[in-house]
Amino acid sequence: MSIRLCLTAALATLLLAQPTNAAEPAFLTTLGGKWTGKGSFRVNTKAPAVSVSCSFAAKSSTVSLTLDGKCRGMVLISRSIGVRLKADGQRYGGTYIGSRTGPAALSGQRRGDVLNLGIRWAKPVNGDRSAEMRVEKLGQNAMRIVTIDKDATTGKSVVTAQVDLKRN
Repeated sequence: MSIRLCLTAALATLLLAQPTNAAEPAFLTTLGGKWTGKGSFRVNTKAPAVSVSCSFAAKSSTVSLTLDGKCRGMVLISRSIGVRLKADGQRYGGTYIGSRTGPAALSGQRRGDVLNLGIRWAKPVNGDRSAEMRVEKLGQNAMRIVTIDKDATTGKSVVTAQVDLKRN
């Protein structure tokens, strides 16, 4: 009886155990360095996409990521962009800098090589204050940053920014 009870307790412990956060620090540190790339931005969900080239410097530690850069394009002369993230276990939180409405709050989780973050704009953008951001690691020396917002009229999701970056 006691062996059966011990096996049941051990199985329950394995099934109910929370996943460890060992991979979280390793993930953030892999995003450090200098990055350059190209992509597109829309000023709103109805506007046409404008091609941009971007450069970023990323500082990372086991619990934080700071991404600072500029994007330049024909219509969008130059815009400073930044992301400040901190990991708290499996949750991420921070700030996105670069919106014309002011700093926006970021919060979310990582799934595999993708940080899925909700954006809370400082003021309404495209009819509301929410959007999404994905920071996706594409191999050892590439990443993609995407923002997605809903069109206020149709309710359809629209990619409002996408930048593909390579590590220098």
